[in-house]
Amino acid sequence: MKRLLILVLLFIIGVTFPVACAANRPGTSDGQLSRASNVLNVYNWSTYIDPDVVREFEQRFNVRVQYDTYDSNDTLLAKIQPGNPGYDIVVPTDDYVESMANQGLLEELNHDNIPNLKNVDPRFLDNPFDPGNKYSVPYQWGTFGIGYNIQATGGEIKSLREIFDDKYRGRVALMEDSRAMLGSVLIMLGYSPNTTNRQELEEARDFLVEHRSVVATFAPDTGQDLLDQGEVDIALEWSGDVFQVMEENENIRYVIPKEGAIIWTDNLAIPKDAPHKELAETFINFILEPEIGAAISNYVKFGTPNKAAIEQGLIDEADLANPGIYPPDETLERLEYARDLGRDTALYDDIWTELKVAIGS
Repeated sequence: MKRLLILVLLFIIGVTFPVACAANRPGTSDGQLSRASNVLNVYNWSTYIDPDVVREFEQRFNVRVQYDTYDSNDTLLAKIQPGNPGYDIVVPTDDYVESMANQGLLEELNHDNIPNLKNVDPRFLDNPFDPGNKYSVPYQWGTFGIGYNIQATGGEIKSLREIFDDKYRGRVALMEDSRAMLGSVLIMLGYSPNTTNRQELEEARDFLVEHRSVVATFAPDTGQDLLDQGEVDIALEWSGDVFQVMEENENIRYVIPKEGAIIWTDNLAIPKDAPHKELAETFINFILEPEIGAAISNYVKFGTPNKAAIEQGLIDEADLANPGIYPPDETLERLEYARDLGRDTALYDDIWTELKVAIGS
């Protein structure tokens, strides 16, 4: 949080950083993406890279990085689907890799240009959403779990079911993400987060409606900020987002629910018709260097898929020992990826709409 405030202040006084002050921002008027050979156009999640990493890439390869950000996979998809406006790198989550590849929105990777792929932990390679890593390589990984203020809750939280107790009336932020939220409740109820059984989805919907008294808001990936500011006591959020605010707030905690949770991988990919494909592959290979991968994970507080970075002792020891960032094997067994459901995604959208109408959100 402190880093973000510093970057904002620097922007206001006119200091330029390649990450903090990119010309294009989703939801604002877009600048013109450069097609010059020495410019790499990156489209990534906000607050999701160490600015020093971008500067090092620019200096080492004598290029300029135009770095734009988005706040959801749907925003990314909406930008790319009508036709790539000129981006060379995008960072979709696992099920969106599968969806974008099926829609012909991604370029195939030339692995000859990415020899550092050897540094990646094999368990993050050749996953069902991208067999053979034809279109993507892993960037960061984490879980969707519970952030909470231990001073407000009066003790540790271990279960997802605990947060729906009426003692938290109006103090819980759910996420405005149908797959993450419904998936989490489905896991709690003993079902798969990828179920297409309408009855199971309706049960998850009905559970949330029944316990709507605890819901303060459906946050658009800002639950960690609401938690940090004391506007809520509990927030369902992505792991690293919570760990970032934990650095400044000693009362914040994060837990993977004992029932299980969604595990995800965000991935580096090259959108179709990228103007600088080889430079993009150079960037991907650079990110997979152990030192670079470690610098990113140490900064953003998500898990690194870079096995070499861990083996070389480059990850912060406190992070590596944190079971919320690097869960033990018995916890990993209770985690499940969300899959691209194709046409059945509409079922989740319908259930989500019904939920929001019933809650009045």
